[in-house]
Amino acid sequence: MNDNILRQNIIDELEFEPSIDAANIGVAVDNGVVTLTGHVATFAQKATAEKAALSVKGVKGLAQEIEVRPYGSDVTSDEEIAKRALHTISWNTVIPEGAVQVKVQNGWVTLTGKVDWQYQKAGAANAIQYLAGVLGVYNNIEVKPHASVSDVKRRIEDALKRNAEVEAKAINVSVSDGKVRLDGKVHTWAERSATVRAAWAAPGVHLVEDRILIA
Repeated sequence: MNDNILRQNIIDELEFEPSIDAANIGVAVDNGVVTLTGHVATFAQKATAEKAALSVKGVKGLAQEIEVRPYGSDVTSDEEIAKRALHTISWNTVIPEGAVQVKVQNGWVTLTGKVDWQYQKAGAANAIQYLAGVLGVYNNIEVKPHASVSDVKRRIEDALKRNAEVEAKAINVSVSDGKVRLDGKVHTWAERSATVRAAWAAPGVHLVEDRILIA
C-alpha cells in the first residue's frame, strides 16, 4: 500500500476513535512503518492511539513517540497515584491479592511482583492506565513458569491451529525456559498480533520473542 494512503487511513482511524483527542497527534509513514508523535492528555489515550494505528491494514511496524501532557495546572501527586493504583488493582478480580507492588516517580508507575499468567500481568497495567496523573507504565511483573517446554510448545501450536486468523503452518514455535520465539511470515498485523496473543496465553510464558515478518 502507498505510504500516503496508509497515513491518511491511520489519521482517519484516529479521528474516528471517540476516546482519543487526535488534534495534536502527528502521523508519519515510511515503507509501512508508522511513527506517532505529538501529545495527548492521558496515558489511556496514548495506549488507545497505538492500538488504533496498529489496527489499520498495511501497517508493518510502529514507533510510539506520543507524550502525555495532562490538562490544567493541577498535577496529581505520586503518593496519590500510588494509592489509587493499589486500590484499583485490589478490586481487579484477575489479579491475585497482594501479588503486585506499585512504585510511582514523576507520574510514571512501575509494577513489580509475581503472577501465574500473562493475562494477570497485562491486567494490572490495564487497570491503572485510566487513572488521572499516570504518564506511563513500566510493567516489570514476572510470570512464574509452571509448565514443561514440550507442553507449552504443544499448547501454543494447538492454539494457532484453532485460530481462524492465523495460517499455523507458516509459523515456527520454539520454547526454552518460559521464553517463546516465533518465526515465520503472515499477511497482516492482525494475524501477527493473534499469533503473539496465542503464545502469551500458554502457562508459564514470561517472554515472547516476535520475529514474524509481515509479507
